[in-house]
Amino acid sequence: MKVDSGSQTLPRGVMFNAYPDSIGRRLSDAVALLKRPELENAFSLFYILPTFFNSDLDRGFSVVDYDLNPDLVSPEDLDELGKLAILLKFDLVLNHLSVRSPQFQHLLQFGDASDYKSFFVDWNEFWRHHGEPDVDGQMMPKPEYLKRLFMRKPGVPVLKVRFPDGSERPYWNTFYQEKTYGEMTTEDFVGIGGLSEEEAGQLAEIVNRAVQLGVNLNDLDLHEYSQHKHSVIAVTERKCQYLGQMDLNPRSDLVWAFYDDTLRKLRDYGAKIVRLDAFAYLHKEPGEANFFNKPGTWDYLERLRRIAEKYGLIVFPEIHAQYGTGLHEEVAEQGYPIYDFFFPGLVIDAIERATNEHLLRWIEEIQQKNLQTINMLGCHDGIPVLDLRGCETPGGIQGGLLGDEQIEAVIDRITERGGRVKNLYGPDGKKIAYYQVNATFFSALGEDERKLRVARAIQMFMPGLPQVWYLDLFAGKNDYAAADAGGAGGHKEINRTNLSIEEVERGLERRIVQDQLRLIRLRNNSPAFDGELRICRTDPHLLELQWVNADCRATLQADLREHSLLVTHSGGGEDDLRMEYR
Repeated sequence: MKVDSGSQTLPRGVMFNAYPDSIGRRLSDAVALLKRPELENAFSLFYILPTFFNSDLDRGFSVVDYDLNPDLVSPEDLDELGKLAILLKFDLVLNHLSVRSPQFQHLLQFGDASDYKSFFVDWNEFWRHHGEPDVDGQMMPKPEYLKRLFMRKPGVPVLKVRFPDGSERPYWNTFYQEKTYGEMTTEDFVGIGGLSEEEAGQLAEIVNRAVQLGVNLNDLDLHEYSQHKHSVIAVTERKCQYLGQMDLNPRSDLVWAFYDDTLRKLRDYGAKIVRLDAFAYLHKEPGEANFFNKPGTWDYLERLRRIAEKYGLIVFPEIHAQYGTGLHEEVAEQGYPIYDFFFPGLVIDAIERATNEHLLRWIEEIQQKNLQTINMLGCHDGIPVLDLRGCETPGGIQGGLLGDEQIEAVIDRITERGGRVKNLYGPDGKKIAYYQVNATFFSALGEDERKLRVARAIQMFMPGLPQVWYLDLFAGKNDYAAADAGGAGGHKEINRTNLSIEEVERGLERRIVQDQLRLIRLRNNSPAFDGELRICRTDPHLLELQWVNADCRATLQADLREHSLLVTHSGGGEDDLRMEYR
């Protein structure tokens, strides 16, 4: 299926990437950093991660609402970014909203009478004609449907919530969930069926002990108080607190009105680019994988693009998929920019094995197929590895950007240097594939400043829009304490260390930071990068890339074995420039 709309053209320049509180304590501290002379003309765009909004989980990706988070952001911050002529990029998390969103809270309060009953995906309704209820009344998809589901966590993706009528309803929950109970007290049960204070206290002890042991409330053994079970459960459930990212139902007109209102709001904040997070899970159909279902996903994306264009926004879908599936190419053929999730692993492979082979193949493909890309080294998530694979064939995995042995070598290097691995799971809870490795890019390179400098130079000479993670800019190291303290999802915190103003001050004095900023400033400002990229043929351990635009020329010569580089620039009304690092 080919959509009718034309492609959206990305703005030029270099993009800074951070949470509102990654620098100092509030967005105003990051704005102050961008105003400093050391960063003058370095960045034209700023991708601000979604703690910019009101959120409660997954470091912002469980959005409560898209209003400004007053703890971290003020309208004055946006005014100052506007004065710097910095365009903004935000996330619209398409697939889900927080349990604490006004819409889901309305559902919990009013149940079947809620205006938002169809705003989220009722699991039982979805599978009603395609499964059988289990002993608890939850629909289980037919085995042939269940085995096709693409899972992001072990187990069936539901969160059961209690409606006002006392019934438990399972709602689709692809990502995180948590259900906790407050401690029951004597006062909670006094008055139930004429219970005395002493009896109410005994009941509270029974319930608290069962909750601590993880007993399902429906399986409570209340001994001599069993006749009060329904009332006890109802009172206990009133103290239940839910956390989770609840899947939206795009078959509801209310959801599309919500998307329209949100995109308008992002435009008003100063957005130019909107990343469509988790979009591939949005379209759901019984019997499908429910990950990038076709053609339904294309229909949704086209509908979103039409809304975005109304507000002058560029939208692009964020997709992780194996190279061999060609999914990235399909997305690009629809006229969307794509994230270059292949680039980070290819750079590590090129530097660690001192070969330009696979990286050059990818650069040539970007050129030949005219792909619009946003690339990065590190980011708020992990370093992608699954993306580099080919497709499964009777003869094994074929057609990847790297072979499985080379991918495993990348993973081994990063994990040996402290990285943490994230995996994907099947319906039975068994691991089916590695996904990404969490580490700072500096630590992934063995905390070698020469390697980081070469990696940054390569990024600045890549086709596409370069995105720079704040912690990479400051050569940040793995934060093991944060990863260990983060619980089940803590692996991501290894690369999200907030920098104090003092740490930023010290960082700006480091040569590796200053060198990166010189390279970034060159890419952000030189007209050479609006021209043609030429690949110069060299020995495999060398890499030479040259951008030419009329009389303006920028050239990178990198030695992948010695980790040295030479960058030169001439013409275009600029002074000649030579940067040499050995």
